[in-house]
Amino acid sequence: MSKTSSMRGRINRRTVLAGTASLIAAPWISSTAQAQAKQVNIGVIMPLSGANAQFGINSRNGIELVADEINAAGGIKALGGAKINLIVADATSTPTTAGTVAQRMISQNDVTAILGAFASSLTIAISEVTERRDIPLLTMSFADQITGRGYKNIFQVVAKASALGKAQLDYTVAIAQAAGTKIDKIAIMYEDTAYGTAQAGGLRAAAKAANIELVMDDAYPLGITDTTPLINKLRASGAQAVFPVSYLNDSLLLIRTMRQQRITIPAIGGAAGYVIPDFEKGLGEFAEGVLSIAPANYDLDTGLTDRFRKRFGYFMVHEALEHAVALDVLVQAIEKAKSAKAEDVTMALRGGKFTGGWTNAMTGGAVQFDSTGLNTASIPVMVQWRKKELVTVWPKEVAKGAAEWKS
Repeated sequence: MSKTSSMRGRINRRTVLAGTASLIAAPWISSTAQAQAKQVNIGVIMPLSGANAQFGINSRNGIELVADEINAAGGIKALGGAKINLIVADATSTPTTAGTVAQRMISQNDVTAILGAFASSLTIAISEVTERRDIPLLTMSFADQITGRGYKNIFQVVAKASALGKAQLDYTVAIAQAAGTKIDKIAIMYEDTAYGTAQAGGLRAAAKAANIELVMDDAYPLGITDTTPLINKLRASGAQAVFPVSYLNDSLLLIRTMRQQRITIPAIGGAAGYVIPDFEKGLGEFAEGVLSIAPANYDLDTGLTDRFRKRFGYFMVHEALEHAVALDVLVQAIEKAKSAKAEDVTMALRGGKFTGGWTNAMTGGAVQFDSTGLNTASIPVMVQWRKKELVTVWPKEVAKGAAEWKS
């Protein structure tokens, strides 16, 4: 067998865009894919390099799993069995690059829709492009701004950041109360990004509504290298619980510094860096018992999510799950529209209710977008690290275990 033939035998169905580089097409398109006239191009723009690379890889894995399953089951029925062709691009972790990549992807490819890009700042940059080009963008990014600008082509499959922040506080108060503790004073530490700022706003508003004193309310720059001043301020604040909102590297540094300094008050993370395997791997015993809000969790439907674990070797993190849901919903919309034209799919997405399939792993058991593109069926959950797994502990009606609270 020739080297070329051997390569073709190993090639998968993905077309790849790397960063801002040109489209790498020929080496990555299999002879089978070239022979198939029917395919639907779906763009995937994720941070596959830089500070948020692991989140982007997780998200891509979830999307690939669903695409492969749909293709193996006969493709998109309404389009005669058309197969999904993912065009994957690296947004890096820089908003300017993300926007440039989106522009190039749309210009060089006939894409029906785009999925991405985990970090809210990246998604906002991409949405500026997709809105101008009338391409639907489905995302699990949190920031309120995503669906708060009156855009017609954006669809947010999770609750927005302010709602997550409110639930982060409200659920914590309920969990503490159930354990016999009344919370009067809290601390917030958040990165000064679109995600961190919006979620901190939800926390702040919820604390005010609950008449809880905010004894610390500090923003810090993404990628902070010395958290000692923040932790010293936390120690002196008298807070009964701390609410850090951050991505992975910052979350590891914050929690490690707290525990090394013997600050043992409950820490309730803001999803992102607090709900992926790397958090537990990076902290070891310090991760045990850490709570976090999340838009969804894999234990809500292990019949679905165990397929991810079997394929990739780790539990299905929420960004993988929610991007899987985004692709499932997109395909449902294509089936409904009986068309892969972007404008037809956008119309099918807007106002439609999508059930079954991967939507069963969401708390609402469905996805339904309002006029802004926000999924109104999404309800956040509280999860807790237990023996290297994340257990849903609140609300009670979906909990898989009782919350442990140590005041």
